[in-house]
Order: sequence, then structure tokens, then C-alpha cells
Amino acid sequence: MNTNRRTPVKANARPKNAPRLGHGPGAGVAVAEKAVNFGPSLMRLLGFMKPERSRFAVVVLMGIASVAGTVVGPKILGKATDVIFTGIIGKNLPAGMTQQQVIDMLRASGQDQLADLLSGMTVVPGQGIDFSTLGHWLMLALGLYLVAAALGFLQNYLLNRAVQRTAFRMRDEMRAKMDRLPLSYFDSQPRGELLSRMTNDMDNVQQTLQQTLGQLLNSVLTVLGVTVMMLSVSALLTGITVLIVPLAAVVSMFIGKKAQRQFVAMWDATGELNGQVEEAYTGHSLVKVFGRQREVEATFGQTNDRLFNSAFRAQFISGIIMPVNFFIGNLNYVAIAVVGGLRVASGQMPLGSVQAFIQYSRMFTQPITQIASMANLLQSGVASAERIFEVLDADEMSPEQSGSLPAGISGHVAFRDVDFSYSPDHPLIQGLNMEALPGQTVAIVGPTGAGKTTLVNLLERFYEIDGGQISIDDTDITSISRSALREPLGMVLQDTWLFGGTIRQNIAYGKPDASEEEITAAAEAAHVDQFVHRLPAGYQTVINDEGTNVSAGEKQLITIARAFIKQPEVLILDEATSSVDTRTELLVQQAMARLRSGRTSFVIAHRLSTIRDADLILVMDHGAIVEQGNHDELIAAKGAYYDLYQSQFAAAINEA
Repeated sequence: MNTNRRTPVKANARPKNAPRLGHGPGAGVAVAEKAVNFGPSLMRLLGFMKPERSRFAVVVLMGIASVAGTVVGPKILGKATDVIFTGIIGKNLPAGMTQQQVIDMLRASGQDQLADLLSGMTVVPGQGIDFSTLGHWLMLALGLYLVAAALGFLQNYLLNRAVQRTAFRMRDEMRAKMDRLPLSYFDSQPRGELLSRMTNDMDNVQQTLQQTLGQLLNSVLTVLGVTVMMLSVSALLTGITVLIVPLAAVVSMFIGKKAQRQFVAMWDATGELNGQVEEAYTGHSLVKVFGRQREVEATFGQTNDRLFNSAFRAQFISGIIMPVNFFIGNLNYVAIAVVGGLRVASGQMPLGSVQAFIQYSRMFTQPITQIASMANLLQSGVASAERIFEVLDADEMSPEQSGSLPAGISGHVAFRDVDFSYSPDHPLIQGLNMEALPGQTVAIVGPTGAGKTTLVNLLERFYEIDGGQISIDDTDITSISRSALREPLGMVLQDTWLFGGTIRQNIAYGKPDASEEEITAAAEAAHVDQFVHRLPAGYQTVINDEGTNVSAGEKQLITIARAFIKQPEVLILDEATSSVDTRTELLVQQAMARLRSGRTSFVIAHRLSTIRDADLILVMDHGAIVEQGNHDELIAAKGAYYDLYQSQFAAAINEA
């Protein structure tokens, strides 16, 4: 018996302590305000990319080669600049003299500054621009930039594939996780909130990885490569440039922390808003019938305002990072231009080196600014990742067992000393004993909240019992897998649910490989065939998302046909005829009798006239079986069943 389980929440109910955001269909879920744990969450997110590590290794190598070609380019262009500058200077110097002779002549005439300038370069007096050398350097730079661009394209292609495959695995893992979550988890979570995590948050994480990984890699490699090249040009100017790094880092971290809280609030509000929209849309008829449009609009407006404010603050605060870092970079640019110009004038550096260094300073500050600006995306992406991790970390159902039911079961079902409660403080079922013999029809009746549906939910293992044992053909249902348990079970619920697709596909859902003859036979047995021919497309009629193109009764008949086609050994009918008219109910009851023939059936019913022929009637109240027997025995006993029966038919007589 599993004793370490989450406390279940009653089906179709919210926990008592769960605050609501409004009334009616527009209600949502409370918002968690805890701060995001950025570092560990980011590492966990990157851990999803481990299967792509070989592809990432190739991406890194391509990135190194691409950045190397890009950062070497300015130095080569600096050589070309020197060829042009020295050619222009040399052409205006007297021919036939050496460079040193010209320098000595300038110093003798008192032109020391010009002499210092010439001493910092190689000049041939009387000779102009060497176009052959200039063409060599320009072609070399062009070739490097072309190779770097090609490698960057391939790098981006491989990285995008890696990110898409990672997002695919995350979605698949989340889908698989939802399959392993207990029904109580979904009862306590608005559908819109879960859909937001599966769609909006997942898309945001994908975009974050897509937009930051490649840019971050190239930015880091560019900073390292540019630093090496700057050191090869001038250690002094490199020192001036590097001074901006701690300043930019401190500013970015300060702004990023301010923005992070707003991103968490933004995505929480997004999920909450989706939950309200989904509930208000699916229940729009109730909203209008009860005149709650204004209240729903007000609740929506409050959440929308909170989303607007948090999103505006998050984007505004994080958006400050880039202009602030641009300002810091411009201060650095001014400092390099001044110091570099003085060093050229003093002959300590050639003009081409200063020109190359100015390009390097821009190449250095730009990736620093990009890294800082990526805090915007990273903060948002990690906030969404944490919302996904909350689902992935939720407590799962008890581990599956490898056992299975014996072939050709007879349908002997027994409850022995079963205990169950949705909340430890409010026991519902205690020490329940019940036995259904093979082929018997067992009816379960009682007032609302007595535990009728809970009983069959325990049989299906939608919830785990707290104590005792439930067995089918003397096999404990906890010793077999849930899929093996549910294979011989068929269920028709009071709340009908049809999938998007044709009527034929919805009927065949109970048996995917069913033939046309089997589908038609099931439809005729459930009286679907009577109305389906009135539809324009017949069995190929597509049920829309809300199932509004067929009536509630017709939907219920389709769900009954879905159970017919499966031909289960144990049948569960939970108020399966509540949405059909009286005439159709009689026809369905006849079909149900044929379907129940030879198999164990559990019938939950409020209309006692529909279960008079049941082999065994269980009368439940407050989670306990207070009476059991057939109809005649219970009427003769004049107990709880007698009171229910008399009150139901007395009400019908009075109404008549």
C-alpha cells in the first residue's frame, strides 16, 4: 500500500484553503510570490541540453574559428591603413633621402613633432601608395570575413537544431510527467494555468535558448579574442578598455536583480490571466445566464492591469541595461581616441594600430553590452523555466507495478476494509466492505456527496486508497499496472467529453482498430444511428471544440457507443442517462441491459426507477454503505433506500 502520497483533492472541487480570484467561471488560482532561484534553475535548464553536447562541441569550434577571423580582420585593415597613410606621407617627402635623413632634417629645422610622427612608421621618401601591398591586405581581410560569415552561418544552423531538439525533449518530458501526475493534481490546478505553462512558458524558454546561447557564445569568444588582439597592439589602451568591465558588470547586476522580481510576477500573472480567460470562455453561457459579465470583466481587468504593470516594469528596468552600457562604452571610446591620438603624434604607435584598436574597443564593448542585455531574456526565460520545473517536480502517482490481470477475467470485484479520504482531517470512507459477483449489476445510490463516484474512482485507481484492499478476481489492483487494470474496464461518465474529430473517431476511441461494422453496431446499440443520419456529413461530422454542434443528449449517446465498442469485462455507468430524454432513456436502458449482460456492472444512479432490476443495490451515506440488497428487499426493510424511493416518487406525484 502506498503511504507516501499527496493528499488527494476531491474531484471537481478546489481545496478549502485555495483562494479564488473571483466568482463564477472567471475564477483562477493564487499567485506564488517567491523569488526565483536563478543560478540553480539556469544550470538545470542547461542540463536539458546534455544530449546535444557533441553538436555543441562542433558549434564551439566553429564559433572559435569564426570569431578568430572576425577579430584578426581589424588588425589587417590597420595594416592597409598604414600602407595608405605612409604612402601619402612619403609622396610629399623629398625623394633620394632615407627616412632617417628626413627625420634628422626635420629636427634640425625645429619640427620635432613631425619628426616624432615619422619615427613611428616606415616611410620611403618620394614613394606613394603601394597598391600591390594594399590589395594584398584588403583581399586577405575580405577572405577572412567571408570564411567567418560562412562558419557563423553553419554555427547558427547547428545551434538552432540543438535548441529545437532540446525544446522537443522538454515538451515531451512535460507531457509524460502529466501522464504520471495523480488526478488530485489536476483537480487543484486551473486548466488555463497548466496550458500556460505548457505553451507560453515553454515557448518563452525555447526563445530564450534560441536567442541567448549563440549570442552568448559568440560574445564571450569575441571578448576573449579581442582582448588578445588588443594586448598585441597596446597594453596601455587595453588597460583603459578593460576598466569598463567591472563598471558595466556592477551596473548590469544591479539592474538585473531589480528586473528579475518583475519577470516572475509577469509570468505568474500571465498564467493566472490564461486561467481566467479559459474558464470564462468555456463557461460563457453560465456567465451570461447569471449576469456576471461585469464581475468577470472586473476580475479580468484587475489581473490584466497587474500583468501590464509587472510587464512594463520588467521590460523597462531590463531595457535600461543596454543604453547605460552604451554610455559607458562611449566614455571608453573617447578615452581611447584621446590617448591613441597622443601616442600617434609622439610616434609611439602607427596610425593603423590606433585605427585597429578603436575597432577593437567597439568590438569589445559591443559583446559586453550584448551579454548585459541578455539578462533581460535570461531572467524571463529562467522565470518561465521555474514554472515548468514546478510541474516536473510535482509528486507523481505511486510507482507502477509490472503485474497484470489474468486472461479472461470473470469480473469478481471485492472491497475489503477500504479506507479513503480526500483530506486527512475529513475521513470519507472507513472500513468499507463490498463484493460484486461475476455478471452482477451493482447499483450505487445515495445523496449527493455520499461517496458514490469516489467508490468507482478508487476501483479505476484515479485515487489511491489509504488502507485495505480492492481486488479483481482475487488480484490486488495495486499489484498491477494502471493500464493493465483499466484495460478490461469501461466507463461512461455523467460529464460527457468528446475529442476534436469526427463522430466516427469518437466512437472508435474505445477501440482504435474497430471495423466499420463494429462502429455501426455500437452506434445502433446506443441509438446514435438514429440521429447521425440527420447530420449533413453523417459519421464524418466533425465535433467542434466545445461540442456545441450536437446536443447534450446526443453527446452522451456517443459516449455510450464508445463504451459499447470496447466490450469491457467490468462496466461502470456514472449517471450515464442523465442528459437524455425519457423516450431515449427507455431505449438506452434496453441497450444497457444488453451491454450489462454477462459482465459485472456498477451503475451510479439518482433516478431509482432506472436500477430496480439491479442484482445488488448499495445505499451510501457519508462514505459508508448503510444498506444493501435488491430493490424488493430494501423496500421491505423500509430503511434509507425506502425513504429515498418514497421521497423521489412522492415529489413526482406532487409535481404532477
